[in-house]
Amino acid sequence: MTDPGLKDIWVYLSASPLLGLTMTLVAYGLAYRLYLRTRSNPLANPVVTSVGMLIGVLVLTGTSYDDYFEGGQFVHFLLGPATVALAVPLYQQFSRLRQLWLPVTISLVCGVTIAAGSSIGLAWLLGGSTEIQMSLAPKSATAPVAMGISEKIGGLPSLTAVLVVITGITGAVLGTKLFEWLRVTDDTAKGIAMGVAAHGIGTARAFQVSPQMGAFSGLAMALSAFATALLVPWLVDLMQFLISQSSSS
Repeated sequence: MTDPGLKDIWVYLSASPLLGLTMTLVAYGLAYRLYLRTRSNPLANPVVTSVGMLIGVLVLTGTSYDDYFEGGQFVHFLLGPATVALAVPLYQQFSRLRQLWLPVTISLVCGVTIAAGSSIGLAWLLGGSTEIQMSLAPKSATAPVAMGISEKIGGLPSLTAVLVVITGITGAVLGTKLFEWLRVTDDTAKGIAMGVAAHGIGTARAFQVSPQMGAFSGLAMALSAFATALLVPWLVDLMQFLISQSSSS
């Protein structure tokens, strides 16, 4: 920062809560331009690249996460209204949703059960502790719900938050390509799969593909959070019983 103008701006921002907000908006703006330059390639997902930029800036400038979050919390607060706003496209698809309530319900229960069960099973097979298994179980739900479930069943909420982000980014980057390989062409089916597996970050990616896919992804995200809160504690008890039986035999 040899330019006096930039240096003055940095000195001002570094002492202000606006630092985190400015960094977040600038990083996402640059990441989104990069995403458009690559013709919306999912590998250039703006969430991934903006997070990478922010980590790099925090490390290079020696800025602590707490200082960054003083301003970043303003963006964090907007997650609530943004989630509620998903009701608009959902309302626009309500007539189609009424026709599909049974397959949507079945897909939801299967998706939540497989996501949580496979996570616990794999962690156990690889030698993961009980805390890690419980932290992994709700990773496909949206972050506020997943962290609450993790705390209730004996996991580490902070670890769950990281796993939720990784799960969402993975789904957003690989989801659409996976649909191509599996030859899934229906936007309703793709949206439900994306919402159940990759919550809000996957839903953001779904809206970039089509409004219908985004609407059903938002619906699946909301319903899977509800289903996860109901099903995962029961599933955890069942998995722990099966694991204890396997270990004692």
